Amino acid sequence: MVTGGLLGRAVEPAAGETHGHGRGGKCLNCGTTLLGPHCHECGQAGHVHRSLGAIAHEILHGVVHFEGKLWRTLPLLAWRPGELTRRYIAGERARFVSPMATFLFSVFAMFAVFSFTGVTASGDMAGSNARPLAAIKAERENVAKQRGKALAEARDPESDADDRADAAEDIADADARLKRLDAAAAQLKDDPVEAASRTGWTPLDHLVEKWQKNPSLMVYKFQSSAYKFSWLLIPISLPFVWVLFFWKRRYQLYDHTVFVTYSIAFMSLLFILLTLAGAVGVPGGWIALASTAIPFVHITRQLKQAYALRWWSAVLRACLLSFFIAFIVAIFALTLFLLGALG
Repeated sequence: MVTGGLLGRAVEPAAGETHGHGRGGKCLNCGTTLLGPHCHECGQAGHVHRSLGAIAHEILHGVVHFEGKLWRTLPLLAWRPGELTRRYIAGERARFVSPMATFLFSVFAMFAVFSFTGVTASGDMAGSNARPLAAIKAERENVAKQRGKALAEARDPESDADDRADAAEDIADADARLKRLDAAAAQLKDDPVEAASRTGWTPLDHLVEKWQKNPSLMVYKFQSSAYKFSWLLIPISLPFVWVLFFWKRRYQLYDHTVFVTYSIAFMSLLFILLTLAGAVGVPGGWIALASTAIPFVHITRQLKQAYALRWWSAVLRACLLSFFIAFIVAIFALTLFLLGALG
């Protein structure tokens, strides 16, 4: 969460913030006479801190409120997302956290909460050949014990001829079973990827083999790539939103980008709340209902308010966009898979 806050702070600098310090003095960076709290030549604040407390203060600002702008942004993002989108596009920038800064903070916070609540890859996922090999090993140990008992009985001087004959048969049967088990284990070790699953493309075949050998590690890497490349959701979503308004010339790609970025940021924050709700014992049925209904209602409201639509038009576009989301997620997952195949 600290990483997300600091990244958001880097994207969204101290625009429109006032501190009431530095008026009438000299800028410590360029020497210009200050006319306000910031230098009008280089932009540096007139009042600078030189204490450890100031560093903690800056981290706190970066993580939780961006000098108070986050608390003006979140209520609108939650209840009037279209108004927030429209006002930011129209030029009202200093009052609100920018879409990209909100996106960065929410995504990093979401994965931090996922990690904290245990919504991560399971560490005991066995590969496609791990369980058969374990079963073969256990069976081989049992057969070896049986062979040892039969061998001891065959060598026992007190055993009669019939007992020795039975023991010899048991030894021969155990040897045959051990041979078959060793052959099966060798086949699994030598050919973990079936021939039918090979594509002929070496990077892809190697990736599939890694998934089969150690799925837990690959799922972990997939999750890590998901948040590192989460920004790809924005350009992937743009064409689908553009299709909904391509005949309306007054709406540009920039407008759609602001819409998409704020929308994804809200969904990330929603997932945080739902994850925490599940962690404190809220029934899964209610969480499933909220995860389905709230995103649709939010998208509908944002479309209506941002693009000045009627309700029926906003609902229709929200239905289409909900259908498109399946393709967006599939394209995103495929992109991550190809990135993994290409190293």
